[in-house]
Amino acid sequence: MSDRHVVACIDGSTHSAAVCDYAAWASKRLTKPLTLLHNIEPAYDPVVTDFSGLMELDGRETLLEELTSIEEQRSRLMLEQGKFILNAARQRAVFAGAVEPLTKQRHDGLTESLIELEDGIELVVLGIRGADHEKDNQHLGGHLESSIRAVHQPILVVNNTFKKPQKIMLAYDASEPCEKALNLLLTSTLLTKLPVHLVTSGQSRRVTKLSQREAQESLAAAGHEVVAVMVDGPVGESLHQYQRDNDIDLTLMGAFGHTRLREFVFGSVTVKILLSANRPLLLVR
Repeated sequence: MSDRHVVACIDGSTHSAAVCDYAAWASKRLTKPLTLLHNIEPAYDPVVTDFSGLMELDGRETLLEELTSIEEQRSRLMLEQGKFILNAARQRAVFAGAVEPLTKQRHDGLTESLIELEDGIELVVLGIRGADHEKDNQHLGGHLESSIRAVHQPILVVNNTFKKPQKIMLAYDASEPCEKALNLLLTSTLLTKLPVHLVTSGQSRRVTKLSQREAQESLAAAGHEVVAVMVDGPVGESLHQYQRDNDIDLTLMGAFGHTRLREFVFGSVTVKILLSANRPLLLVR
């Protein structure tokens, strides 16, 4: 992709429609082209046990031929299904206002695709769960966390039907990932001049007051109306409660700011917020 695109990850799950809607909205705000991406996951080769003591040579060859035929048929059906999904997604994106969205189908994993395409990506939009895990509300989708950790471009995680963002919450603690999220607000046209709730949880009051004031001044200078608040309680719970109480349409935050060892011991705030939120999250790593 020569220009940087908004890439919407489409798999036919219940979140795919909202992914199209948010991607079309983002494409218009950023004035960037939209690409709809569908991945056909590679199938694992069937394990063929050596039955040489039980089966004649002709029997083994027949079995292998049948297995090969089944896999070829599966690949053909998956390809056709993917084309159907992409065509439906393209129609929806056009209806939502996207201009001539492109479609792309790849035979590899989602994370691998995003890594390979990353130089041409402005923003990734994907559902919180794919088709294989959409009924599991206790866990994230199989590719979501690995994609967030691997891709250095912002990722918009969709978890509900489309609602045009009118108010944003920036979860802010002055860490490096949060500073990158703040910089996105200051430099990107995606969220230009939208009201911002600058919310800090679980931080020292002295550090918070100083860092919040500096961030608030920068946002105000960029044309945002800013409300700066400090909330008490566990980070994930307090941010989620604030989002619900103030009808926040979209939460912006830095993702995975601690080491994997620290996250293993204390748990990941990013994962907790992703699981508890009922409005989209824009993650910057």
